[in-house]
Amino acid sequence: VQLVESGGGLVQPGGSLRLSCAASGFIFSQARMSWYRQAPGKERDMVAAITAGGSTNYADSVKGRFTISRDNAKNTVYLQMNSLKPEDTAVYYCSRLGYYWGQGTQVTVSS
Repeated sequence: VQLVESGGGLVQPGGSLRLSCAASGFIFSQARMSWYRQAPGKERDMVAAITAGGSTNYADSVKGRFTISRDNAKNTVYLQMNSLKPEDTAVYYCSRLGYYWGQGTQVTVSS
């Protein structure tokens, strides 16, 4: 299993970013996929998840601002992040089953 995140960076408060996670080594179309994040000194928390059928759920802190989606033809899961806040600053990880992880991508929200 390999998960490779991309799309992080530095953005001003109120800005947007789209993260991507390219997956390989398993049948992606049948997999529930998740995004997690970990801020310095804090635990890794789930941000959003999407089932194989496309059902989604979100952490309360990001509802209405973040959208998870998937493209099974590209074996890729996305996280569209809008109205970003400084408290969204963290390393964002893609995961399958909460067991397989990518290397993470840094998101920094700062003016």
